[in-house]
Amino acid sequence: MTDDVRLRRGRGALGFSFFVQGVTFALLVTRIPAIQDRYGISDGLLPVFLAAVPVLAGVASVGTEHLVKRVAPSVVLRWAQPLVLLSLLGVGAGERLWHVAVALGAFGLSVGALDASMNMLGVSLQRAYGRSIMLGFHAAYSLGGILGASAAWYGAHAHLGLFVSYLPAVAVLAPLVLLGSRSYVDRTDRKEPAGLPEKGLGAGGFRLLLPLCLVMACAYIGDSTVANWSAKYLQDVLGSSEQTATVPYNVYMVTTLVGRAVGDLGVRRFGAVAVVRCGTLLAAAGFAVVAAAPGVGAGMLGFTLLGIGLCVIVPQTFAAAGRLFPGASDTAVARLNIFNYVGFLIGSPLVGAIGDAWTYRGAMLVPMLLVLITLFHARSFGPREARYGVDHERRAGDRAVDVGRGGNGV
Repeated sequence: MTDDVRLRRGRGALGFSFFVQGVTFALLVTRIPAIQDRYGISDGLLPVFLAAVPVLAGVASVGTEHLVKRVAPSVVLRWAQPLVLLSLLGVGAGERLWHVAVALGAFGLSVGALDASMNMLGVSLQRAYGRSIMLGFHAAYSLGGILGASAAWYGAHAHLGLFVSYLPAVAVLAPLVLLGSRSYVDRTDRKEPAGLPEKGLGAGGFRLLLPLCLVMACAYIGDSTVANWSAKYLQDVLGSSEQTATVPYNVYMVTTLVGRAVGDLGVRRFGAVAVVRCGTLLAAAGFAVVAAAPGVGAGMLGFTLLGIGLCVIVPQTFAAAGRLFPGASDTAVARLNIFNYVGFLIGSPLVGAIGDAWTYRGAMLVPMLLVLITLFHARSFGPREARYGVDHERRAGDRAVDVGRGGNGV
């Protein structure tokens, strides 16, 4: 098999993994009310259960950083993804409170390993291609999320039990991801200088990574705000019907898919820095429109802008970490991935607390300001040479590919 064919198969297999994770996560989060009812979880206890998932995922992401020094990221992903699917099935199969606690705990741990290893492979594949492809992987995730949410809606509409709703997806997707995992491409499979092992971040390395960590957390604060508060905002603040209140998140997901589907072309044409700056301004404008919206139509426009703007930031943050530490991209991605969960944990409670203490219109300005922080760190998304000089801390073989401006690839 030629290297070109292997890379194409690896790209397709990894894209499918992103898609499956989108389906899986949507099936879980969109049925939270049904999970609460099935197990009799009180309103006071529910936030504890929900917070435990990202906390455990963050712990697993840290563990994955050390695990991939012993085994390839493809091995971690190969077994983490089926475990995520089985954990989802376990959420629907239990009868007692401790059953769902164990299932959600297993889901959090396995999803942390999955997210970290999946993005490690994405970053390494992008380096092998020499051009931007990360947004395409995350577009597959968005597509999976739309289909998963649609399947969850049908399950709720047809009054299907959780286990019955989850079983078809798990039965179909688990064997397919195991089959596809045979085509994953690790960094050792790429044409790189022989004997170039994964390095640590080095002295002061985390300080260099910190701006990207901050950007990641702020992006997920914005994302979790849309996921958790868009329906309530449209209904309670803008006076929409209950049915119309469900539309903004669907609009957000669709625009996220569209933006990511074409985003790689924008990165190749204009560079990652320009695309991230444009996305940041659109996202901030979206929050501003939502906060000032006089009615439902303007609110919908704001959430549309949010989807187009926020969708480019997270994939490009992972890609930037890979460029910043080309000899330690797995370590950088694992640490950066933790701030995915930090943003998720902070976003919803922050907006809720400000909304209760002040107004929900005012609360929407907080994620707007946090997203704008990305503008101050936009240079971190460019090629390493542009930031630190051609010879800055360069080791043998540590050439970063400028995937922001294109290059030769498959």
